[in-house]
Amino acid sequence: MAVDVEIASAVAILTLNRPEALNAFNTAQMERLLAALREIRGNDVVRCVVVSGAGDRSFAAGADIKEMAGMSQYEGLAFGRLGHAITKGLADLPQPTIAAVNGFAFGGGCELALAADIRLAADTALFAQPEVSLGIPPGWGATQRLPRLTGPGLAAELIFTGRRVDAAEALRIGLVNAVYPAAELQEAALAMAGTIAAASPRANRAAKQAMATAFGSSVAAGLDSELAMFAASFGTADQREGMRAFVEKRKPSFARGEPLTGQDRTPPGR
Repeated sequence: MAVDVEIASAVAILTLNRPEALNAFNTAQMERLLAALREIRGNDVVRCVVVSGAGDRSFAAGADIKEMAGMSQYEGLAFGRLGHAITKGLADLPQPTIAAVNGFAFGGGCELALAADIRLAADTALFAQPEVSLGIPPGWGATQRLPRLTGPGLAAELIFTGRRVDAAEALRIGLVNAVYPAAELQEAALAMAGTIAAASPRANRAAKQAMATAFGSSVAAGLDSELAMFAASFGTADQREGMRAFVEKRKPSFARGEPLTGQDRTPPGR
């Protein structure tokens, strides 16, 4: 399975398991992850959830660019909706959630971590939202969740440049709660999860629901807007060049001033 689920001592451990692809998301893995989140949501035994990646190199290296490269706007919209369902599914779990980021967290992988309540990082972790180099904006929640963690100015810098953030900087800017030696990350995440699981599950769920009201409606509206822009980027020259360059392992060459068409401005399904 591309996603492993283990439940022990009231803690659910979700492991993204495509290490040969740096745990990058393809549709099959995304569907399995969404199903796992739905199963956990209805499991009253689970009091905390830990998400991590298989292997010692990557949490999740984003979406599978080879799969995305040929998508139309309609296919991009469906893919974006599936990504939103996953990150929203994690964010909306009634149980507290911890992302144990054990390596690369790029694109959708970073956005999955952003959707968790708590982020713990290995000292080898790297974060990035590199979508602009592929000719698309972030599409799974970064435009809404990242500014709320780091502040709008720094979030804008990270999204517009796509630069990588190491674990030390991630801690300094508030992107993660704590950093541990790589060999100790999983143990630390499970220890925190155990502490959470030992507390009142009713109180923790109530507290999580109360905290969500601080941002709920504005996040929802922003996510709708983000999804529209993400879908509209598919089929554009920038998207084709950005993803073709990634697959061909070269730097992209974007044309200056590609005009927006009416189709670009009004994605399907809006």
